[in-house]
Amino acid sequence: MNIKITTHKKKKKLNKKNKKKKKKKKKKKKKKKKKKKKKKKKKKKRKKIIKKVKKKKKKKKRRKKEKKKEKKK
Repeated sequence: MNIKITTHKKKKKLNKKNKKKKKKKKKKKKKKKKKKKKKKKKKKKRKKIIKKVKKKKKKKKRRKKEKKKEKKK
């Protein structure tokens, strides 16, 4: 019986150690969050590109309107 109790205690200690390790991992995750911020910057660039495309589409529409006017004349 005594032996079983000691092994159980050891297991508990091991568990505690594991928990501590997990906490350390969480700290690493915080570092990853900083990286995520960098990704957000990339997204902003993408938005700019999309805006450019929209502008191009508007220009095309204008050209079409101009052509129609010319045809009417």
